Amino acid sequence: MPSTIVKQNHIPTDILRRDFLKIGFMVTGAVLNPFSAQAAFDSRPREVKKLAFYNTHTAERLRVCFCRNGKYDTGALTKINHILRDHRSGEIKEIDVQLLELMHAISSKTKSQAPFHIISGYRSPTTNKTLRKKNKGVASRSMHMLGKAIDIRIPGFSTRQLRNVARKIKGGGVGFYPKSDFVHVDIGRVRYW
Repeated sequence: MPSTIVKQNHIPTDILRRDFLKIGFMVTGAVLNPFSAQAAFDSRPREVKKLAFYNTHTAERLRVCFCRNGKYDTGALTKINHILRDHRSGEIKEIDVQLLELMHAISSKTKSQAPFHIISGYRSPTTNKTLRKKNKGVASRSMHMLGKAIDIRIPGFSTRQLRNVARKIKGGGVGFYPKSDFVHVDIGRVRYW
């Protein structure tokens, strides 16, 4: 019986060993530090969300990154809660992150580098009651008292334009106050006045 010669592909053992070691190091690295391994394979852009504020009553300024890669920065949120406090009483309330997301969307759409000028952020129930006595247009159950509303303007951007941008986003309520030169936005149901 004639012998059959089978030709085999010859791969040098040093290449196999090198590739084996390379894969072994990658697997070991992924097990020991899964976040850096994920980052190495994740080519998605990293999202950074920033906001800038100017409190018209206290003259305080804040420019802060409040969210990075889907994670909220608690230190930044604390600073935002402070600058959006009730300037009359000094009371601080946690501002709903959905309101911050809405403001970030507005900022992105306007493409303005100017800070949001804060007319009214959080309002304590006492402040809201006092304002309501002076102006019947102030809601008795205002979303300002929940940290879910803000009255703003953006320098160099008309309040009419700001209102239109906020309406297009459909992130909640939008109130237009041209005589007082501000726009109210909240994260309640979509409605306009």
